[in-house]
Amino acid sequence: MALSCCPVLPRQKSYAAKFYSASQLQTLFEVLGDDPIRPIVHIAALYGLRRSELLGLQWDSLDFENGLLTIKHTVSKVTKAVAKDKTKNASSHRSFPLTQEARVIFEEARAAEEENRSLFGKGYHDTPYVFKWPDGRPFSPDYVSKHFRLLLKKNGLPLIRFYELRHSCASLLLNHGCTLKDVQEWMGHADVKMTANLYGHLDAARKQSMADTLSSSLWEKR
Repeated sequence: MALSCCPVLPRQKSYAAKFYSASQLQTLFEVLGDDPIRPIVHIAALYGLRRSELLGLQWDSLDFENGLLTIKHTVSKVTKAVAKDKTKNASSHRSFPLTQEARVIFEEARAAEEENRSLFGKGYHDTPYVFKWPDGRPFSPDYVSKHFRLLLKKNGLPLIRFYELRHSCASLLLNHGCTLKDVQEWMGHADVKMTANLYGHLDAARKQSMADTLSSSLWEKR
C-alpha cells in the first residue's frame, strides 16, 4: 500500500508594509490638534510600539528620573479588552530613552490625570494606565484603530492602519542608517529574520551608501 505524501504547505508571502514618510508624519501631527488619541499617535510613531503595548503603558512603565520608558504590560482585544502583565515575547520586554518630546507628552498626561481625578471626584475610574479618557477609563483598542482611520479620511491623508505607524518608525530608522539588527531590537522582534522579512527591502538605501563607500575607496583617483 502506497504511503500518502504529506501536503506541501504554500510558502509564506512577504508582507508589503505600508508606512508614512517623515513629512507625512509631520503633517499628521499637525492635523491631530487636540484629538484624544494625539499623544498615542505621537508615541506610536516615535517608538514603533504595538497597539497593545501603547494601551498597556502604566505609570510604572515610566522612569522620569532616569529617563526611561519600559514595556512591561499589554492590553489586547479579542472579544473584550484583556490586560496582561507580560509582553508578547522576551524580546518585547525592552526599554527606550525618554526623548524630550515623549517626556512632555507623558508629563502632560500625568497632569491631566491629576486634574481629572479632582474634577470627576467619585465618578473617576482610578486606573494605572497612561492613555485614557478624562474619567479614567482606558481607551478601547478598537476605538483607537477605528478613530485613527476616520482622522485620516477626514483630513485627506493616505490610508494606513494604525499598526503601520510601527512600520513608519522602522522605515525612518533604516533610512537614517540603522541596521536591521538595530531595528529588530527597537521593534522587539523575536529574531532578525522577522525584521528582514518585513523591512529588508527598505534597507536598500543604506546598502547603496555602503556600496558607494567601497567603490570610492577602491577606485578613487590616486
